[in-house]
Amino acid sequence: MAYTLAPLPYEYSALEPFYDAQTLEIHHGKHHQTYVTKLNAAIEGQGALFEKPIEEVLKNLSLVPETIRNAVINHGGGHANHTLFWNTMGPNSGGQPSSVLIEKINATWGSFEAFKKAFNDQALAVFGSGWTFLVVKSGKLEIVNTSNQVSPLSNGAYPILVIDVWEHAYYLKFQNRRQEWIETWWNVINWKKVEELYLSASV
Repeated sequence: MAYTLAPLPYEYSALEPFYDAQTLEIHHGKHHQTYVTKLNAAIEGQGALFEKPIEEVLKNLSLVPETIRNAVINHGGGHANHTLFWNTMGPNSGGQPSSVLIEKINATWGSFEAFKKAFNDQALAVFGSGWTFLVVKSGKLEIVNTSNQVSPLSNGAYPILVIDVWEHAYYLKFQNRRQEWIETWWNVINWKKVEELYLSASV
């Protein structure tokens, strides 16, 4: 069975005014779809790979034939990273997490504001195109950057939150103002979903 592009869990206009509908529609319907299409083309004939969720494939790249491994890293990573990006945003969101996640954040960085600054600094430091993730690794929270479409799953980490800092993710509204995009993005984080992923990673 081929991989498919899932519809967003909200309307394209649902994240306005923070994330504009035109960018979201192009980003999801064009950019993400291209990764899915090229992923399917890359693994055509590899039935065993098609049967696995893309997250499992990225965790076990040694099982992917070397001839298509880079394509799976690029296009499979693009599929997985974007899926996480969409699912950890939502309307009427923002604020701070609650319960166990905020306790873990405070224990790791000292406060939510210190965590937010550390995350923003990491996202601003991405050179060129890439992503900044909050991940769980060995039971600890970490902020990590990846370039292009590399997924933290391939490095033994479980991503629970991500911001896309490829220019196509924000250019129509923010042009070259990455810092403004990063600050605005905090208004659409779906912390309930992030907490669910954290609890799943902590089991």
